[in-house]
Amino acid sequence: MTDDTMTGGAPADGAPADRANTAEDLSARAERHRGELRVHCYRMVGSYTDAEDLVQETLIRAWRKRESLDDPERLRPWLYRIATRVCLDFLGGPARSREVATATSAIAEVRWLEPYPDSLLEGTIARETIELAYLAAIQHLPPRQRAVLILRDVLGFPADETARTLEVSVAAVKSALQRARATLRVHLPPRRADWGPATEPSAAERAALRRYVTASQNADLTELTALLREDARQTMPPVARVYEGRTAILDLWRPVLQGPDRWGEWRSVEVTVNRQPAAVNYVREPGDTEYRAVNIDVLRIEDGLVAEITTFGPEVLPALGLSPTL
Repeated sequence: MTDDTMTGGAPADGAPADRANTAEDLSARAERHRGELRVHCYRMVGSYTDAEDLVQETLIRAWRKRESLDDPERLRPWLYRIATRVCLDFLGGPARSREVATATSAIAEVRWLEPYPDSLLEGTIARETIELAYLAAIQHLPPRQRAVLILRDVLGFPADETARTLEVSVAAVKSALQRARATLRVHLPPRRADWGPATEPSAAERAALRRYVTASQNADLTELTALLREDARQTMPPVARVYEGRTAILDLWRPVLQGPDRWGEWRSVEVTVNRQPAAVNYVREPGDTEYRAVNIDVLRIEDGLVAEITTFGPEVLPALGLSPTL
């Protein structure tokens, strides 16, 4: 499962008029890789917010280390080497605890998980390398194993390039990759091999999302019951809590959608994140004039039914370019 993003290095520089022009040119060429480097950092750390900061640090370090780029044709792997080390430094530091929680879901265990807006995904990044289930699963790997897996299996780096990036032997890379793949299989959903390398939600998934949005807005629990798989699951990062099964999910939703304590009138906006269908949910409380965002539900659809819902808070909306109110 290799991403077909930006490949190869940048063209070699011509003879510059002076060192300042060379540095400016390198900075401009490095900036063109910001998008794919941000995705790389996101895979490494699982948080879009942190990835934004880490890709900026990567470009700053690249500027400071520009003298070490001895071959302009190798700009891309050189940038990935810097980005990987930036992420490893972050994961090894005290900035945030990266210990997974105890839960029955790989996603619920990753408390720092955040969605990635599709509008910022460049090229033909396959869903299987960016979906939430994959992102959560690789967060269970030790950082260096995670780096090896991403560089080898996602980006398609040769073993010797990966070894050079991590400053280890090729044998160590092969050993780490074997262990990482074994761990990954444990944490991925059982049917994931059947999902295919799609780059956007299918027509069937979009149809299921429309049903989900309409039923939610109408507080139609009968339709929601029909739409949820019996073994559906809902998680809510950063809370390490899992609602297992259709009944548990409906019991959670019923009081906010119906009855005297319902939250109000609901509206939803269809979006896509991590190559998955999603709904941003807004509610207008009695007496209020605006709908206010309460969460975003990211859906995993199997055979036209909702198999998993990952619910994030409204704080991720600015990254999606969505307003907190309607």
